[in-house]
Amino acid sequence: CSQTRETMSSFVVNNVAGESGRKLPQYIAGLAASGGALAAGTFLGWTSPAEIPLVQKQEYGFPISTEDFSWIGSMANLGAALMCFPIGILMKMIGRKWAMLTMVLPLLLGWLLIIFANNVAMLMVGRFFLGIGGGAFCIAAPTYTAEIAQSSIRGTLGTFFQLLVTIGILFVYGVGAAVNVQVLSIICGVIPLVFGLIFFFMPESPHYFIEKNREDDASKSLKWLRGNRYDERAEIEELKAEDAKIREDKITFVQGFKQRATIRALIISLGLMFFQQLSGINAVIFYTTTIFDDANTGLEATAATIIVGVIQVVATLLATFIVDKAGRRILLMISDFFMAVSTILLAVYFQLKEDDASQVANLGWLPVLAVCLFIAMFSIGFGPIPWLMVGELFANNVKAYVSPLAGVFNWLLAFLVTKVFTNLRDALGIAGVFWLFSGLSLLGTVFVFFIVPETKGITLAEIQRMLSGEKVRRSSGHSNPAMEDDEKPETR
Repeated sequence: CSQTRETMSSFVVNNVAGESGRKLPQYIAGLAASGGALAAGTFLGWTSPAEIPLVQKQEYGFPISTEDFSWIGSMANLGAALMCFPIGILMKMIGRKWAMLTMVLPLLLGWLLIIFANNVAMLMVGRFFLGIGGGAFCIAAPTYTAEIAQSSIRGTLGTFFQLLVTIGILFVYGVGAAVNVQVLSIICGVIPLVFGLIFFFMPESPHYFIEKNREDDASKSLKWLRGNRYDERAEIEELKAEDAKIREDKITFVQGFKQRATIRALIISLGLMFFQQLSGINAVIFYTTTIFDDANTGLEATAATIIVGVIQVVATLLATFIVDKAGRRILLMISDFFMAVSTILLAVYFQLKEDDASQVANLGWLPVLAVCLFIAMFSIGFGPIPWLMVGELFANNVKAYVSPLAGVFNWLLAFLVTKVFTNLRDALGIAGVFWLFSGLSLLGTVFVFFIVPETKGITLAEIQRMLSGEKVRRSSGHSNPAMEDDEKPETR
């Protein structure tokens, strides 16, 4: 009873009297963790400014064919896919903080191999190690950010990751326009070092300490994150209760796939990842320079890619403000439909150019408009929302098993699209490739309408009930046509 009174007392002090803890330290820790996203953005964007200097100008002093470069570009995705399961194990073993700090090593090794490369194999292995480090951050950083943040700012902190990825891509576009590939790689290699130096001084997640029964360390972590005046006892008890429930509800991998909600969530998640990657986003980002170069726009390719990078940052920033207001489904459908429109415009342009180049002599603005529209639409919908919904759709007792599957599937698809893009371009022509992407985006719009539920305005527990087939009363007033066909009467 005494402990209960103390817990309730701290709850009153922290939440009723207004002493809910300082927010600034949480923003600092969240931004520091998202420095890994900046590092990931640099290797994702690196191929765009590097392709022409390495393939056409042989800037490194040895020949690199278009086929070689497609392997160089895609190897990072294989490395990222490889790390989706191990990083989860590593976070449980040594903690979220040290798991992320450890990933500085493969990032440094990757950039060193690229900086001093004297053959194609070194570039490929370097990109593979970059994928290992960057792919790990895609899982570890959002996990850490969600665990350190109070609920009132968790959504804001959660958007930092995607935003800094786009800033990293823009950074590479901008710097790549001014320096050669080797200098660009040196600058990119400094970013993981800066991240490690800053993040070293951040606290470990209190969730990890509770998992390891280190209550005193969890208290110190919360004091750092919330301020010395914060009474952390109520939050500690809440974390302990949550940890106990997870242990109690723990199920095996096979048992997880016997649950209807898990199966439906997996179908939705893998479907979203499929249409995210098959929209052609990696092909557009990795080969932006080539697209503008082939289009003969009159605009320098480097300037065009910087414009695209700015649009991506702005659109991602916009998405952080509207995703909880507009809802997931509507943004996904708008995003995929207009990505289809964009790739149709690109297909038409390049089709006309292949037939008779004089027909597009005055249409240099068309591919610029189409790519800018594509990037903007991707960034407000199919960029951030599939990852957001993976976190919403799976129950806590199966997340450890199933969430990495979505990550592996996403990165393997990214590898496939990046690698096959050049081959498809040779087989179908660049127009044919964009016709293919447009058809897949239209199919994705249909998938969202019929299969993907709206998760705005309902709790995680209600999402599980909805996926299990129960009818869920929505306070937001949004209908859920994707779930209406087989919902059962609401249980009382």
